[in-house]
Amino acid sequence: MKQIPVHDLREGLVFSHPIYIEKNSMFVPAGMAVRQKDIDRLQDWGIEIVETDGVPLGEDLAERPTPPLKQEISAMSNAEWAAVRDDPKKILSLADVKEPSGSYRSYTGLITWLARVFSYISRKVPTDIRFIDGITQRILKTVREERDGFINYILGGEVRGNEFAKSSINTAILCAHIGIEMKLPNHRIIQTITGALLHDVGMLRLPPDLINKTGGLSKEELYHIQSHTLYSYKIVHEELAYPEEMGALVLQHHENWDGSGYPQGLAGEEIHFGARIVSVADAFEAMVSQKPYRNSILGYQAMKNILADNSRRFGPDELNAFIKIMGIYPIGSIILLNNGSMARVVEVRKDAPLRPKIAILVDITGTVYKQPQGELIDLLNEKNLFIVRAINPKELTKDAI
Repeated sequence: MKQIPVHDLREGLVFSHPIYIEKNSMFVPAGMAVRQKDIDRLQDWGIEIVETDGVPLGEDLAERPTPPLKQEISAMSNAEWAAVRDDPKKILSLADVKEPSGSYRSYTGLITWLARVFSYISRKVPTDIRFIDGITQRILKTVREERDGFINYILGGEVRGNEFAKSSINTAILCAHIGIEMKLPNHRIIQTITGALLHDVGMLRLPPDLINKTGGLSKEELYHIQSHTLYSYKIVHEELAYPEEMGALVLQHHENWDGSGYPQGLAGEEIHFGARIVSVADAFEAMVSQKPYRNSILGYQAMKNILADNSRRFGPDELNAFIKIMGIYPIGSIILLNNGSMARVVEVRKDAPLRPKIAILVDITGTVYKQPQGELIDLLNEKNLFIVRAINPKELTKDAI
């Protein structure tokens, strides 16, 4: 690959091959015009050199991509498509996913949009990856601006429907938190979030009756389920044309730190860094979410299971980062205090995981408070109060939840 100084890039420049960061992280696809905000992003990241096997084709020569939303976009003119194609907010509006007001609408909007993307991938309809990248950018922006905005919804389970898309969105949100906590470069965080969105996309090519089976799996059925990582690789790398490194991420997300995973039996740092992050996020999300074959478990119990890993499944750095962001009682957990009141965890402490900030839901008199009306208490400053146990939200009255 030849190196190109970032200061030589200019808006509208088009290359015959993709532009990469660090040899294997695709930044701009082939045939797509470089945008000024692409250049600004590289400068913000402190990246001075990009690489490509291509040659400049000129300016403003990018072809209009094959629209994945045929009914919504087929009637648009080239000028109309050009006006929206680089703006994730406008792209999302094409699918009737309105720009949300508030984190809940944003969260449900992302699920709805990803579900639609998955429907096209499932039916092998050509899909522009910028639709997926728009979801990635919104997740990262929200997590950076409102750290705890989405965590409550992951643990609360209030959102129903589009379960497969919801699981992928949840995993991607957790991966964003882990990447930020690990202080990864911005493009690495973006790569990991995108990989998390697509890590299980190979499941779309498996028989639905196998995926939704409630009983035990035969050995042959288990092998068939495990093949979803190979399907994910092919979809991500070959059909969506993401770089090989992204393919490796989705292929390896079931590899274990001790080498006991699949499909290649990789161990330790042989496993792609993004796959190691997805592994811990995916494991936690699977435990706290309702599945056809079992009920969800409490966030507290899920954290206990994660903590008991003993370097079998998860990398130590990724696990430590996850513990720091989630705490022993993750945000959104419902807990019982020693005075008999019930509360929801609203903020965790890295240095004092057993003393989070809480919001009272049911006080010692039995009065129920709708959120956010309950008293806010910092357990670090209330030495006479402590958490007795985590409780199932179903134990609360409907109004308290």
